[in-house]
Amino acid sequence: MRTVKTLGVHFWVNKQKEINGEVLLYARVTIDQKRVNISLKRKVPLKLWDSKQRKVIGSSSKAKEINEYLELTKSELYNHYQILRSSNKLITADDIKNEFLQEGEDSKTLIELINYHRLKIENTHAVGSIRNFKVSEGYVIRFLKKKRVTDISLSDLNYKFLCDFETFLNAYYPKGHPKAMSHNTVTKHIQRLRKIVTLAYNLEWIKDDPFRRWKSTFDKVDREFLSDSELSRLAIHRFSIDRLDRVRDLFVFSSYTGISYVDIKNLTKKNVWIGDDEGNKWISTFRQKTNSKIKIPLLFRAEQILKKYDSHPVTQILGTLLPSISNEKANLYLKEIATEVGIDKNLTFHMARHTFATTVALSNGMPIETVSKILGHTKITTTQIYARVMDHKIKSDMDAVQKRLNEKARKFEEENELKHLREEIVEAEKTKYSNLTKEQLIEKLSEVLNEKSDEN
Repeated sequence: MRTVKTLGVHFWVNKQKEINGEVLLYARVTIDQKRVNISLKRKVPLKLWDSKQRKVIGSSSKAKEINEYLELTKSELYNHYQILRSSNKLITADDIKNEFLQEGEDSKTLIELINYHRLKIENTHAVGSIRNFKVSEGYVIRFLKKKRVTDISLSDLNYKFLCDFETFLNAYYPKGHPKAMSHNTVTKHIQRLRKIVTLAYNLEWIKDDPFRRWKSTFDKVDREFLSDSELSRLAIHRFSIDRLDRVRDLFVFSSYTGISYVDIKNLTKKNVWIGDDEGNKWISTFRQKTNSKIKIPLLFRAEQILKKYDSHPVTQILGTLLPSISNEKANLYLKEIATEVGIDKNLTFHMARHTFATTVALSNGMPIETVSKILGHTKITTTQIYARVMDHKIKSDMDAVQKRLNEKARKFEEENELKHLREEIVEAEKTKYSNLTKEQLIEKLSEVLNEKSDEN
């Protein structure tokens, strides 16, 4: 009885379906004279196809790419054959085809998952979050291209895939960047991929979660902020260029309110209302990132900036509280502003929120719970990332501790001195009465008792 199944694989093109000189590539899988055809969904120029060698002729980069793909496809088909063979089951050509195309129970692919996830978050996530996911998806697609594939089955997602993806990201230089990604940036991209893969696991598209043993870590980063003197210098500086003056005002407004750049752009007069606290102005809006509501009483400098642009032509046309400019240009102009004002820091618009949390709020005694509420954070741990304790606050707190220690030491010294005086008096009294006779002592005791009786 014959138990060994022989496998044959060769490639061919369908000349009858030629379109504009190009034909589709097919793989023919044969097992014991029974065969199936698999469309590889790739086209090649008919004039470059060598029917005898079953490959593309020439040494162009396109020819090399297609021939390498054919070799990889052949290797993959043989790999599926070996895996099926090890299961001691009857193997057919259709089994090989199904495994190759993943037409069985594991039919979903990574690109299908990414597309499904993209549709799922389309109306539930903020624009910024969707944009970030799109960037991460782009790196996944680049990684697949480096592996010389356009897609993989979800069943091929494993721990090694994640390790290789991490290695790819660590070595990748984004366009326009002078260096590779930081560790934290790489971790964020992998975290987004993890959320996408978790969706597949919850949908039961995969049986095992490849991330179950994956550990994500972030390097601690000291986030910069402006000191009180730097913020004051920036706020009162006179700029001769209008665009710098406007961007400075936006930055200072954010520094005194904690409102992010994208939320400032969306502010209109409807977001300003008069509170019950002696008629002070408040701003009420929803954070675009988390959709959480924030209510902020306006500090004097922030209110002055709103007054400055109340009748400004730019805000009148746009219907906004403040001028609008793209985030990219704002950050670019902030570099000029820092140079002109003499601030030796990498000034970015997001630094304004850190400045509010640290310099304006916490350093002036605002509880971190209140800061978290104003910033619109859903978790106080997020606020703790923003918050930094400044040197003068440390000095002030240590002075208060020293004052309490001094008070305790003074009381301790007074108690010790009083105890010592009591001991000296007792010793003196002992000496005073030591030479008296019994009759004299009885007489003295009687006098003391009579004095106490008179006092009562």
